[in-house]
Formats: sequence, structure tokens, C-alpha cells
Amino acid sequence: MGLRNNRPAQGYWFVPGGRVRKDERIHDAFVRLCEVELGKPYRLEQARFLGPYEHLYSDNFAGAEGISTHYVVLGYELQLAQSPACLDDQHSEQRWWSEAELLASNQVHPNTKAYFDAKYCAPLFGRTAM
Repeated sequence: MGLRNNRPAQGYWFVPGGRVRKDERIHDAFVRLCEVELGKPYRLEQARFLGPYEHLYSDNFAGAEGISTHYVVLGYELQLAQSPACLDDQHSEQRWWSEAELLASNQVHPNTKAYFDAKYCAPLFGRTAM
């Protein structure tokens, strides 16, 4: 996970991810985001789809007062043999966490915990996370 420098979820540990750009295919976004945040262009076919999730924040990426954020996220799981060594400008640190560690930590954002334990924020449409 990466320790986020920017909003939303600033100051929390969070899983890799990002936005799909206008006119960008989901597969292409997945490859791009993996290369930026993991240092390698993994393909969508290498991942397991977990389902859609909702992420609600009281703040926003621009820091504008009184504007909240609502993301609909497509969650995917990748099995990696080693820790990625790639920091971007959105993260000040990067490290592996065990599932037990991240679920117990108040430094890990609840939206990240939801991918590992549905009690934090169940995925949409009744799917269960990992």
C-alpha cells in the first residue's frame, strides 16, 4: 500500500488505484495505473475482479470547501511475487501489509479495508470481497 500525500484519504495507507480517463478503455487504464503505481504494466487478464465498491469522502482532491467526493470503484486483485518499488508523487511511502495488520490499523483507510473485510463497506450488489 501507499501512504497518500493528496486528498481524498490524505495521510492514510491505501491500495493502488486511480481514475479512468475520458475515452480510455478500462483495460488500458488498468495497465497505465499498474505501471504508475506498481512499476510494471500488468494486464487486466492477470487480475481477479472483486466487484464494484463505493468510496465516499467528506473532502475532495482539489481541497475545495464543502464539496464531497463519491467514487464508484472497480476492485481487482493481483497476486504479486515481490513488493513493488515504485513511488509516485501521490505517495510518500510504500510497503507490504499482512491482511491482519491492515485490518487492525487505524492508519489504513476504511475504504481499503473493505477489499479485505466487507464489514467496513460491503461491495455493491451483494458481492463479497476476498
